[in-house]
Amino acid sequence: MSKKVYIGMSADVFHHGHVNIISEARKYGDVYIGLLNDKAVADYKRLPYLSWDKRKIILENIIGVKEVFEQSEWDYSPTIKKLKPDIMVHGKDWLEGPLAPYRERAIKALDSYGGKLVEIEYTKDVSSTEFTLKEKIIGTTPDIRKATLKRLLNAKKITRIMEAHNPLSALILENLTITQNNKQLQFDGFWSSSLTDSTSQGKPDIEALEINNRLNNINNIFDVTTKPLIMDADTGGKIEHFELNVRSMERLGISAVIIEDKKGLKKNSLFGNEVKQEQESKEFFAEKIKAGRASRISENFMVIARIESLILDKGIKDAIERANTYINAGVDGIMIHSRRETADEIFEFSKIFRQSHKSVPLVSVPSTYNSITENELSKNGFNLVIYANQMLRAAYPAMYKVAETILKNGRSLEVDKDLIKIKKILELIPGTK
Repeated sequence: MSKKVYIGMSADVFHHGHVNIISEARKYGDVYIGLLNDKAVADYKRLPYLSWDKRKIILENIIGVKEVFEQSEWDYSPTIKKLKPDIMVHGKDWLEGPLAPYRERAIKALDSYGGKLVEIEYTKDVSSTEFTLKEKIIGTTPDIRKATLKRLLNAKKITRIMEAHNPLSALILENLTITQNNKQLQFDGFWSSSLTDSTSQGKPDIEALEINNRLNNINNIFDVTTKPLIMDADTGGKIEHFELNVRSMERLGISAVIIEDKKGLKKNSLFGNEVKQEQESKEFFAEKIKAGRASRISENFMVIARIESLILDKGIKDAIERANTYINAGVDGIMIHSRRETADEIFEFSKIFRQSHKSVPLVSVPSTYNSITENELSKNGFNLVIYANQMLRAAYPAMYKVAETILKNGRSLEVDKDLIKIKKILELIPGTK
């Protein structure tokens, strides 16, 4: 009887290193591959470029692979205990570094019933980082990008989105990765804010920019990035216009649009009742949601409702009533907004909301209650956090300081310590070298 040989892998960008480890495993028996699902991979690094189903098809068509099954944990030991393979095969790249603890747990699980670990030499000239960089240069398609947000929401406890107001700010977010507690942390996508788009062009945040201007900026961001983007579309405008704009957004590859339930000339929500702001009737806004969703070509494009009840001091009850109405209209997610400096009222909302709506995505924008962590948001029922304006707010004070210092000293020497090297900026831009 042939021995059962187990390999665990993510196989996002399939390369000759994967072929080599499968070929080596075949020498010992029938190969069973535990293919990490989106959730398992996204918990430790970037969401795989290909969905689990597509990665499974690739592996199933490799000679010698007996079975490909779903593995839901980065840790191999639970799979070993369940599968009880005669042999586990892994590359020697986990002898030290962040994967070493997983090696120890795998060995312990194998020892519990007499299984063996076979470690092979790591394939030379294989760099996952290099493959990822090439993937970014090649780019992505509108359909793949558009579908990524839903995959992220299904895979991660909380999806992390950051404002990008131009291609350079988006490139920073596209490439920024840090390692913390053996996990790679990065931003999952971009937020196209009407506030930061308007401000960066020196215009007030009153829907002054035409939709084509906004979409053109997003298209420029998409030219140099691969991550998904959520668009802030203010009130969405007239229903007839919103229907047309949804089609334009979807064609471009935008993953979701968020519209707020206010009417009239848009005023920034952080002013609250200090300025005249009027909330749309929940019935009319529900019709706008239905119209926008009906105009979609694909269900991967999401229409998310932003509820302004707490901004306008109308209370939790009004916010919950509106959320229920919008969900009955088919909305794909709810954003509850607040201008308080604590998260008390949004957590009160989420507690009531989650009693009736277990799986509807819930969005937070912690601009004012910024002491709240992502873990706290997740524990209180939120799936997605948007950092809505920090990139713009960081950029302009820095530029002001540099300009003022040069003016004061009549030269630029004093600002050098505060400036990034031009070479480093150029390295961010694909195709420069």
